[in-house]
Amino acid sequence: MPDKGEIEQLILSGRGNTEDYKVIKTFPLLLQSVDTVKAFVNDMSQMEGDVLLLAGKYVINAKSLMGIFSLNLSDPLQLRFEDWKEEYAPVVEKYLAP
Repeated sequence: MPDKGEIEQLILSGRGNTEDYKVIKTFPLLLQSVDTVKAFVNDMSQMEGDVLLLAGKYVINAKSLMGIFSLNLSDPLQLRFEDWKEEYAPVVEKYLAP
């Protein structure tokens, strides 16, 4: 069975134009206060594309205030960008888990 790297190579080689390839990135995240969650949602709403929060078996839209408050925020979360751009890095750094 091919591993993840081999699958990605096959996908890329099947595409004629690799400029359409989106970079997916995941970061550990900790949101511990209501004010932090509000600021986080505001910042994520400025991002293009899908931004997701992963918590166990749950996947929530990171641009949804109600969705985030449905999670257990005492546990670390995973922040996933479906179309990562390096210009997002300074914003994401504010919320990274220690």
